[in-house]
Amino acid sequence: MLANCLQIACKCYLSAIMENYSISVYLDKRRKKSNGTYPVKILVCQTKPRKNKMYGLDCDLTEEDFKEIWINEDDKKFRKGAKKDLREFLFAEQARAKEVAKKLKIFTFSEFENLYLKKVYDTNGVKSYFDLAISEYLENGKIGTAESYKYTINSFGDYLIKNKTYLNKQKKTEARNKALNKLMFTDITPDWLNKYEKFMLSIGKSHTTISIYTRTLRVIFNNAINAGDITKDVYPFGTRKGQYKVKKTKKVKKALTAEELSILYKAEVVTEQEQRAKDFWFFSYACNGMNLKDILLLKYSDITNDSFTYERAKTFEKSIEKSTITIYLTEFTSSIIDKYGTNKKGFVFDVLNNRDTQETQYKKIKNFTRFINDHIKRIAKREGLPAEISSYWARHSFTTISINKGASMEFISEALNHSDLSVTKSYFAGFEDKAKKEFAKNLMDF
Repeated sequence: MLANCLQIACKCYLSAIMENYSISVYLDKRRKKSNGTYPVKILVCQTKPRKNKMYGLDCDLTEEDFKEIWINEDDKKFRKGAKKDLREFLFAEQARAKEVAKKLKIFTFSEFENLYLKKVYDTNGVKSYFDLAISEYLENGKIGTAESYKYTINSFGDYLIKNKTYLNKQKKTEARNKALNKLMFTDITPDWLNKYEKFMLSIGKSHTTISIYTRTLRVIFNNAINAGDITKDVYPFGTRKGQYKVKKTKKVKKALTAEELSILYKAEVVTEQEQRAKDFWFFSYACNGMNLKDILLLKYSDITNDSFTYERAKTFEKSIEKSTITIYLTEFTSSIIDKYGTNKKGFVFDVLNNRDTQETQYKKIKNFTRFINDHIKRIAKREGLPAEISSYWARHSFTTISINKGASMEFISEALNHSDLSVTKSYFAGFEDKAKKEFAKNLMDF
């Protein structure tokens, strides 16, 4: 009797676990792509607590094609059609996700992802660790970092399928993912990385981009080592002979001179869009080179009588000691707030709203930055100013002008919210030589 009761209890327990989640193939119609397709994903729904998460399959379909795959599931003619392989792939991914979930004693997303995103065929797979990192960054709202990791792993895929041609983008994506699924940590040697670097240079990528991607890969290697999936002896990075050394690149500080700033400020605009771009560019400049993201996140609650305060989004999470930046309003900056400000509630400017998800905010900020850059470039071109000007130049132009006017390193460091003076020193490097030359010239000026 007791044995029967235990068996019944175990069955009920397992049944409860099975009912705690559902797994299906889902067409994510939140954002339609330019070619009319939507991304196909694995949808996992947890009932207690209620939570849904989706996992990309690197596959895009129209709504009609997606319906056709499932409606014609038993159609013998369709089994021989062009979509046969695709349907089998989707079925296989759904089955694999369900199999992973069944292995868990108690279903949790963290445990599910640890197994599902690592790909069951090999824990030594590089892409599985990238997928896991991307998922975690998205979960924590770090959309930009997740995008950077996607660009990195895709660049490795492009290297693996180099010199091959494909009928369309979908076929190329499938080939790239197939190659990446076979890429193991043990495959990535110093020689592999040196050849990857040459490939990237051959397709016009900069040393800065290569440095960013290889540093990201180095993080992934460390994650795999810390998890115990690979050993330290396969680590290809280092400074010793025979190891791959990640290149250090020096950021070039792009800035306009005082004369160029005057030309840009007085430049005639031909559209309302150009005026808007020019206004926000100079608002950034006048607010100590304030980043456009921080400008768009500014709220009316941050503004007092003659100033506003904010915490720089880029460095806030990285800093142990959180610091607040104070910007004193001028006639110009106040006029921009009056001109483009909303209804005195929520965000000052009308690009973001309180209903936006973190992903939506990221996309809106990215699109707005592109808008500013596109239109400020048009003005610059007409005025004979540097063609590569962007919103980033406003920050460095503020720094350049401030240094020329005699601002101290401490003032610049505080104004730019640098973590320490060593970061600020890079801004002063070019000015030190100039100051030395002027000093030498004036030595005999008694």
